[in-house]
Amino acid sequence: MLNYNVRYFLELCILSVQEATKNLDAEIIVIDNNSPDNSCEIIKERFPDIILLENKENVGFAKANNQGAALAKGEYLCILNPDTVVAEDTFSNILSMSEKLFHMGMVGPRLLDGNGSFLPESKRNVPSPLTSFKHLFGIKFGKVKNYYANHISETDIGDVDILVGAFIFVKKSVYESVYGFDEDYFMYGEDIDLSYKIRRKGLENYYLGSIPVIHYKGESTDRNAEYIRHFYGAMRLFYRKHFKSNWLLDTMVSVGIRLTSIVESFKNYHRENKITEGYYLVSENNEIRVRLINALQKEVQFTSLESARDLGYSNNELIFDNDFVSFGEIIEEMQQLKNLNITFKIIPKGCDFMLGSDFSDGKGEVITF
Repeated sequence: MLNYNVRYFLELCILSVQEATKNLDAEIIVIDNNSPDNSCEIIKERFPDIILLENKENVGFAKANNQGAALAKGEYLCILNPDTVVAEDTFSNILSMSEKLFHMGMVGPRLLDGNGSFLPESKRNVPSPLTSFKHLFGIKFGKVKNYYANHISETDIGDVDILVGAFIFVKKSVYESVYGFDEDYFMYGEDIDLSYKIRRKGLENYYLGSIPVIHYKGESTDRNAEYIRHFYGAMRLFYRKHFKSNWLLDTMVSVGIRLTSIVESFKNYHRENKITEGYYLVSENNEIRVRLINALQKEVQFTSLESARDLGYSNNELIFDNDFVSFGEIIEEMQQLKNLNITFKIIPKGCDFMLGSDFSDGKGEVITF
């Protein structure tokens, strides 16, 4: 996994991956792109068995992940963002399913945001210039394919053009056969390019909607006008590499990028979290409850997973103690309660902080106690 300055989310991710690989012959590799926080120190202190590569500069997403892939010894690679959380059976289920997939290139799971809601970029079509233009301006009609692969339902399984780089599972031999991520991309677009290259080899990219994974999207993607310029700049690079030049479409996309950058510059993705009416802790640890009361300056009540569904529609926050509930139970509960006006936080096992995100397109929240 590639890390840049998300120390708390990285720690949560590592703990979930360790649980998911307990019974597998696996290694965890972290590449750090010169984070200014204390990410590397935490890894060395708490996770000494992890392979850590410390870059002296930010070399970008593509190059850093290629560095990690080169170090990997296993048959399979999992490109994983540090702002993700997997269940205990995620990798064993993917391995089992992969053996049954015809001409498998890459596979990707159903990604959920910090509220348990589905992230549609989990499955996409090839972003041709016209497809991207439709997506850019929110055009829903026309014969040109939509940006998202809506022909497959959220929980279904099927082949798609593009998988998202937050979680990509692929055989190392396949990854190396297309020379990994194209390092001409610094950030954004690398996953699109890799997916496209693998499809052109005659292999299939599979979306596995039955396997949910949390992706706190706002931690790795700071959405602002600069993000828009970088993202659609990556799209320009993708078009130059894989599509014939067309001055009309080039002009349309360029104008769209500029207009969207202007619009995005007025948006505030660093929004305040909701005002919470009640805090409920899924745990039996009274010491943690007292420390949370002191940190939040609010009353915190114990609850159970069974009782949590009675909390809806009142701006309540549900806090999961990972010493008491598993990652799989947390992911399942978030999906069950996603439409009940409840926000979620996770206290990772053995940690003195809780984190979560109320928005799929904004920064998350970390509270130490």
